[in-house]
Amino acid sequence: MDKSTRRAKFEGVWNVIHDELLAHLKACGMPAEAQEWYSENLHYNVPGGKLNRGMSVVDTVEILKGRPLTDEEYLQVAVLGWGVELLQAFFLVTDDLMDSSITRRGQPCWYRVPKIGLVAVNDAFMLEGAIYHLLKRHFKKEPCYVDLLELFHEISYQTEIGQLIDLITAPEDVVDLSKFSLQKHSMIVVYKTAFYSFYLPVALAMLFCCVPTLYTPPNSASPVAPYEVAKSILIPLGEYFQIQDDFLDFAGVPAQIGKVGTDIIDNKCSWCINTALSLATPDQRKILDENYGYLGEAERRVKVVFEEIGLREIYAEYEKNSYKKLTGMIDQIDEGTSVGLKKYVFKSFLDKIHRRQK
Repeated sequence: MDKSTRRAKFEGVWNVIHDELLAHLKACGMPAEAQEWYSENLHYNVPGGKLNRGMSVVDTVEILKGRPLTDEEYLQVAVLGWGVELLQAFFLVTDDLMDSSITRRGQPCWYRVPKIGLVAVNDAFMLEGAIYHLLKRHFKKEPCYVDLLELFHEISYQTEIGQLIDLITAPEDVVDLSKFSLQKHSMIVVYKTAFYSFYLPVALAMLFCCVPTLYTPPNSASPVAPYEVAKSILIPLGEYFQIQDDFLDFAGVPAQIGKVGTDIIDNKCSWCINTALSLATPDQRKILDENYGYLGEAERRVKVVFEEIGLREIYAEYEKNSYKKLTGMIDQIDEGTSVGLKKYVFKSFLDKIHRRQK
């Protein structure tokens, strides 16, 4: 099944989920106006992205089971995938409000749509609440139900911690590079992005497939903690993905990456500025302090410093080493059990992002 067909099948489940959520509001006696508002909230904010996170849940379950899913299995797994997409929508609606963003996915941010405004805060809560309604409806009788609940709660909290660090480190209107460091960048990336974008989809799939928290492969005397193994690979993979994003924002051209890079003028705590700060001479540091976070000629001066320190070469070396390290970790996975991890789960993630250009 090609990617467009897989996406169409996944999107088909969204229609079922949307109708379920609206039916619940109707059953609660909510007025028609509230039902229409919620419907628009769901359609505007949830299904419009790349859907990589949600579809990864389905892909991972199929890899772990080693066969196509039955219709019943597919519906349940797709509900988990759409749970990830609902979580993403919850994060994006609130993030846009906090950042006073203008557009998202080529259309006005939800809070900027006429008549929405700060009602978007409650709308975001309803997107998050939908996750737990769907889990109760589809998984209440399953042995993994409580584990699924705990995983969504844990990942949400971790992401919110990452958002806090990002907000207080790099507010757009106050530039203070003394707050920046590669260590802080890593913490923001791990907590704000890697846990929910990379670990969550795979961990959900593992729970659905009843992968135990500990098992001993037949040809080994040492027990394996599969969720910790998955985390040890997927969190660095998420960090690699974000550093790629940061580098492409600086080095990519709009025709290539589909957008104009704005990390410099937006005062982002990106890998590029933190790497430059760690290597800059006193004169270069002065240029960065005086120009980072500003438009026009100031942005050009910052880019000149990035070129002077050899950021392109540093990134190329980082990418090569990251790929080698991650490949080595994946190769060490013991596949000698029917209930354990599969190398291809992680290799498929790595192959999707290695040397990507957008």
